[in-house]
Amino acid sequence: MSKVPVSKLPMVGALFWTIKIVATTLGESASNFVSMAPLNLGYATCAIIFLVAFALTLTMQLKVDRFRPAVFWSVILATSIVGTAMSDFMNRTAGLGYAGGAIVLTTLLLIVLIGWRVTGQTMDVERIATTKGEVLYWTATLVSNTLGTSSGDFLSNGLDIGFRDSALLLSGAMLLILAAHYWTPISGTVLFWAAYVLTRPLGAVAENAVEKPVAQGGLGVGTTITSAALLAVLVVLVGYQLLTHRHQTRTVDTAPPTGGQHDHQPSVRG
Repeated sequence: MSKVPVSKLPMVGALFWTIKIVATTLGESASNFVSMAPLNLGYATCAIIFLVAFALTLTMQLKVDRFRPAVFWSVILATSIVGTAMSDFMNRTAGLGYAGGAIVLTTLLLIVLIGWRVTGQTMDVERIATTKGEVLYWTATLVSNTLGTSSGDFLSNGLDIGFRDSALLLSGAMLLILAAHYWTPISGTVLFWAAYVLTRPLGAVAENAVEKPVAQGGLGVGTTITSAALLAVLVVLVGYQLLTHRHQTRTVDTAPPTGGQHDHQPSVRG
């Protein structure tokens, strides 16, 4: 059977997870920078601005014919920023509250993932080779990154666990997923999506633990310095992936199995 390069989405490994966490953490900080201090444009305005950015970057991603690290991670970053703004608008301005927002978005994510499953498109991100599959992937990403802010706020503020303890709790959950990958027969695709969703609230609470004032349980670094530092790290990591991206993609069959029942299982490790 002929082979084609699956190069629009990267391989899942240590570099993928590192950049994902940095990008989603930056998304939280950048959204706060625009919607709150220092720009104070508000959640709705921030959401509109970055919905446009998401649409533009997604259009670029759908048009490229292979994995382009700068384009791919630009979409991830855009979904993280707009997701943060939309979540804050729902929970605070619209009055849903942290628990209400988390419940609504969790339900929506389940609907998206179940709908994806029944389409017959593979849910293994290393095998996605169709535009329909890629659109489903980015839809799930946008919803999960919006959910991440709500669930992070629910843990740290709604349950009053605090930013640092919430970060430790979510880090522990990620380690359990890694252990399950090695020592249990749980589907790699299931573990991937569990980890993929958890990276967002982990980034949210970690960012808040650094950015927020000491009186609110943070270190008081502020959004400007936090955003600048995270952006610098992201640029370095994406630059490295640009140099090594030929080793960051796989080849798959031109007709991958439908429904994901027999999909190759993406790794949650490097």
